[in-house]
Amino acid sequence: MQASAWALLGLFLVLLLLLAWPVGKWMAVLLEGRLPRWMASVEAPLYRLAGVDPGHSMPWTQYAFGLLAFNALGALFVYGLQRLQRVLPLNPAGLAAVSPDSAFNTAVSFVTNTNWQGYSGESTMGYLVQMVGLAGQNFFSAATGIAVAFALVRGFSQRSASGVGNFWADLVRSTLWLLVPLSFVVAMFLVFEGSIQNFSAYRDVQTLEVNAYQQPKNGPDGQPLKDAQGNPVMEDARAATQTLPMGPVASQEAIKMVGTNGGGIFNANSAHPFENPDAWTNLVQMLAIFVIPAGLCFTFGRGVGDIRQGWAVLAAMTVLFVAMVLVVIPAEQAGNPQIAALGVDMDATPDQPGGNMEGKEARFGIDASGLFAAITTAASCGAVDSMHDSYTPLGGLVPLVLIQLGEVVFGGVGSGLYGMLVFAILGVFIAGLMIGRTPEYLGKKIEAYEMKLTSVAILVTPVIVLAGTAIAVIADAGKAGVANPGAHGFSEILYAFSSAANNNGSAFAGLSANTPFYNTMLGLAVWLGRFGVIVPVLAIAGALAAKKRLPVTAGTMPTHGPLFVTLLIGTVLLFGLLNYVPALALGPVVEHLVLWK
Repeated sequence: MQASAWALLGLFLVLLLLLAWPVGKWMAVLLEGRLPRWMASVEAPLYRLAGVDPGHSMPWTQYAFGLLAFNALGALFVYGLQRLQRVLPLNPAGLAAVSPDSAFNTAVSFVTNTNWQGYSGESTMGYLVQMVGLAGQNFFSAATGIAVAFALVRGFSQRSASGVGNFWADLVRSTLWLLVPLSFVVAMFLVFEGSIQNFSAYRDVQTLEVNAYQQPKNGPDGQPLKDAQGNPVMEDARAATQTLPMGPVASQEAIKMVGTNGGGIFNANSAHPFENPDAWTNLVQMLAIFVIPAGLCFTFGRGVGDIRQGWAVLAAMTVLFVAMVLVVIPAEQAGNPQIAALGVDMDATPDQPGGNMEGKEARFGIDASGLFAAITTAASCGAVDSMHDSYTPLGGLVPLVLIQLGEVVFGGVGSGLYGMLVFAILGVFIAGLMIGRTPEYLGKKIEAYEMKLTSVAILVTPVIVLAGTAIAVIADAGKAGVANPGAHGFSEILYAFSSAANNNGSAFAGLSANTPFYNTMLGLAVWLGRFGVIVPVLAIAGALAAKKRLPVTAGTMPTHGPLFVTLLIGTVLLFGLLNYVPALALGPVVEHLVLWK
């Protein structure tokens, strides 16, 4: 890896640590409910209006019911907004109502913090839907993940308790006192650097020259036509003007990153200059993605009364993340050997000579693009500043693997921490079996009930991913969306279901996924992948909260040192990735071997 990439990675990690520490400390205050009086007075009317007692600690079943009901109502609300879009205000482009299948997919996707977008945002969603529906769920879905993480931390910290906290209080506090302030700061910086924030109509501007180009020809159903060989049918087109979409971009861009949501207003996402104007905003967006997931590690340490536990979890996440960065950036810097054999000059910019620049912004280059790709897939964000479908097979393998690990390498807001703690429970259980002791973690015995729930939480997403991929590659409707037959086409389908079930939302965009088949299949994968993990995690939290906390003895396995960090990393790699190895061999691995034959 070149020196410029090492410098960028080092700068990012240092800044992340400096930001995550105070954020994690503040989240510990929210976890314990020790708010200043003026904050409590702001919250009080909301609780009175809803008839909620924020001091009531809910059993895990009640906590889970409230969470599921809130998210189900949110999905119905977003679905309704999309279907009524044609008659709603703040729609200057006069965009039509979203189709039922796309509206379903989008509603469940944004409610689950996935933000899978099978549509082009600037030509599909009006400003009201973007702000009230999609951006609103960006806040609430992130707060939901934080609430679940808080509940699990309380499960470890409490002794013989019947409850895991109050979902409504966790939701309100995470939104009002964490997500909103951070998003405001990021949005102001984006506006300062050049992101747009307006309600203007789309603007037609004259281009410097008339552009002649070819575009895929669509049939009456709106889908691309293909010839007898399966290649897209193209048609000639000319353009003397360009329509520039407007909108409240900076505000949605901020929570999209802070909440690890990922869904942008523009189809190009963070590669679009209105969303991500320059290298400084690119760096800030990367930091915004990781700051809460990293900070939650410190919140966890404070919550259980031993900050070393948080450092151990953070260390495991960091080692896995850095290892993946050390693969993706060199793979992209190495470029495509078949293009190199043609003698084509692939120099992109003076500071990024050579390499695979396809699908990347010249203003960011390979280093920043590769780092962004690793960050957005290590977290369950899914925002992109380059097109992952254009990466080399080995470079594209990294985002796919980071997603398939279960989004625990920092992971999503809240979901990264509780996902990694599930692997920690599994790791100490295995270690306990090896040394012949009753497994325990942070003073709580890990018994059969907890292990059954842990198994469900770990296995539910691989089952959804592999079953969905198998159906898609067999069904005619699934194969119809593939524009790149062969190993890469399989990788596109595998990536889509991995991204959906693990609530990431990014894509190998060569797959035409805005069809009834994929909208329905991926929508179901998104919903089951989110709540199929959350419910077992809350059940684990309830079971642990009811247990006594055992004192530390000479025979207690330490869970804060290098040995435990190694055990945790090994558990994540063994149980998080092993299920996918055969599928990966059919996709990016064989494609890499063919490319470098």
